[in-house]
Amino acid sequence: MDWNFLIFTVVKIVIVLTLLHTIAGYAVLAERKISAWIQDRVGPNRCAPPFMKFVPVVGPLLTRMGIFQPAADGLKFMLKEDFTPAGARKAYFWLAPAVAVIPSILVVAVIPFGSYLGHQKMVIADLNVGILYTFGIVSLGVYGIVLAGYAANSKYPMFGGIRSSAQMISYEISMGMSVIPVFLITSQLNLSNIINWQTQHGWLILYAPLSLVIFLVASFAETNRTPFDLPEAETELVGGYHTEYSSMKFALFFLAEYSNITASAGMMVTLFFGGWSLPFWGLDHPATTMLVGIAHILIFLVKVCLLISLFIWVRWMFPRFRYDQLMDLGWRRFIPLALVNILVTAVVLWMRS
Repeated sequence: MDWNFLIFTVVKIVIVLTLLHTIAGYAVLAERKISAWIQDRVGPNRCAPPFMKFVPVVGPLLTRMGIFQPAADGLKFMLKEDFTPAGARKAYFWLAPAVAVIPSILVVAVIPFGSYLGHQKMVIADLNVGILYTFGIVSLGVYGIVLAGYAANSKYPMFGGIRSSAQMISYEISMGMSVIPVFLITSQLNLSNIINWQTQHGWLILYAPLSLVIFLVASFAETNRTPFDLPEAETELVGGYHTEYSSMKFALFFLAEYSNITASAGMMVTLFFGGWSLPFWGLDHPATTMLVGIAHILIFLVKVCLLISLFIWVRWMFPRFRYDQLMDLGWRRFIPLALVNILVTAVVLWMRS
């Protein structure tokens, strides 16, 4: 047994999960701050541990920024009563939050978040069919939401679960088809090799911009984000599929949503924005020094955070689609558009060969 490989893999898993949950927690804070900025409010600026008032300058600054708010939210979820409705199907009711959050965690296993640190690749599982694995895992996320809607034995969660299943299945098709031009252009299914191709030829957003647009819009639908948040639709369905949930079960749905957003942003960075590379910095070959390897990781994280900010900005700037408009866009617009995109890319590549 290769103990070095095993130890470093466990270390990478711990680091990636810690980063994923930290980004998810602070994405909630970013959502509250950005929405407050858009609506000319202040946002979270009070929550802080008691001892912070004795820390000059830094304490008040961190408090005003709301840095401690995610920790307070997490503590609140843990301390709240874990209530299960009497009429709920209890086994499924308990299982649904775990089924919802696990796929969002598994997806990040194949996303390269850097090049090398020393001799270690900065990816947990460098699969030759990484993108196919990703879409296989993403397709499982709908089961948690459907189970939650069914298990609650209540009409509003059921409506939310039905909406979500139809919506996610519809947009999975166009999302999967949107990345086929990427494979045609790079001749790769391995995500690390796709990034290496971009370091030599330029980011794929220049070669397949329509693929990015389709993938981005489909990501909004897959993560149930505005303007495609019909499964939750607070003004229509109270809260949708998680209406009956409380405490840590509700927190798991929250974690799943923001983890899915982070994973979607990571996939877009990997497929279209060069992953850990920069177009004006000569990093054509994987890092040979520890400092450059750390720089690659930071570049990747900054790109991911910028895309998460886009997800948040769209939520507070655009109205919700009607359900018939959402389905019409998915089936009658995006799927034909994705097919045309594949055909045009294939013809252009054939003519250039």
